[in-house]
Amino acid sequence: MSDPVKRKTLLDMRKLHDSGEKIAMLTCYDASFAALLESAGVDSLLVGDSLGMVVQGRDLPIAVTLDDMVYHTTCVARASRAAFIVSDMPFGSSQISPQDTFANAARLLAAGAQMVKIEGGVEMAPTIEFLSNRGIPVCAHVGLTPQSANVFGGFRVQGRSPEDAERILASTKALESAGAHILLMEGVPRVLADTVCKSVKIPTIGIGASPACSGQVLVVYDALDISPGRKARFVRNFMNGASTVQAAVSAYVSAVKDGSFPAAEHCY
Repeated sequence: MSDPVKRKTLLDMRKLHDSGEKIAMLTCYDASFAALLESAGVDSLLVGDSLGMVVQGRDLPIAVTLDDMVYHTTCVARASRAAFIVSDMPFGSSQISPQDTFANAARLLAAGAQMVKIEGGVEMAPTIEFLSNRGIPVCAHVGLTPQSANVFGGFRVQGRSPEDAERILASTKALESAGAHILLMEGVPRVLADTVCKSVKIPTIGIGASPACSGQVLVVYDALDISPGRKARFVRNFMNGASTVQAAVSAYVSAVKDGSFPAAEHCY
């Protein structure tokens, strides 16, 4: 009789990081993709508020509600058996009091998430500390934070100037000290991402960051060349040369694990 499938935990993510094995993460919004992605070897599923753009057809993710995130997290969790599930805290659900943020995060964990992701820099440290001290694991998200696209003037690389780079680096250290268990870096220069990877002890996940990160994530629709329009520099079309969607996802996992993705052309 085969052993029952065991769901990956935060401890497993840490073990991958400590052993030097890369973490393969993809976004996921529904039951069908949840089953397919983890059968192809994806370690972690991110129920991202990117669903606002790729599922709901919006220009920005800020209109995604907490109810939306609870619904999609429930869909993913129903079909997932092994992957580590992370859910985004949508815009407006974490930029409030730590107590109210805790209540919102608790809804996502009740829906099946094992960790919540919160965008922002040092200003989010007190909230992350509050949640972590009360049993809610947090993935901190720095650099290009899509919920702040209106402030940035669009989806722009962050940390190019020495001042901005120092601000982001200081934020990563503060967020780690506050209790963040994983750090996601998006849209930052490779040299900055390399510095952050050397400066923190927690696992790092990159998207438009650096191969030095503990793992990588892409929006699954981008990786499968489903999303219309111009793709970001950090996107690679894994359907190219693949006969099936599952083969494309397996190719993504292999490329992350062997370090061939991201390559230099995917970095800033």
